[in-house]
Amino acid sequence: MSGFGWIAWIVIGIIAGWLAEQIMGRNHGLLTNLIVGIVGALIGGFLYNTLLGGDASGSWIIGIIVATLGAIILLFLLGLVKRRA
Repeated sequence: MSGFGWIAWIVIGIIAGWLAEQIMGRNHGLLTNLIVGIVGALIGGFLYNTLLGGDASGSWIIGIIVATLGAIILLFLLGLVKRRA
């Protein structure tokens, strides 16, 4: 997702973090949604590029979908770690 600028990363991160929060039934603040969304974008972008050979940087919609899926994966993994602790 390197084709997006910083403002686009922030917007996509907030949207993806919020969507992942709603899907996973969590309740976080705006800053946490941003961080989860941006890290989710990195995870989702890596997986999308590696598994499907695609590039999510060309479209906002694909970027948000990929970032949201990555954020869901991140929240799922964090939930597993939290349960074990």
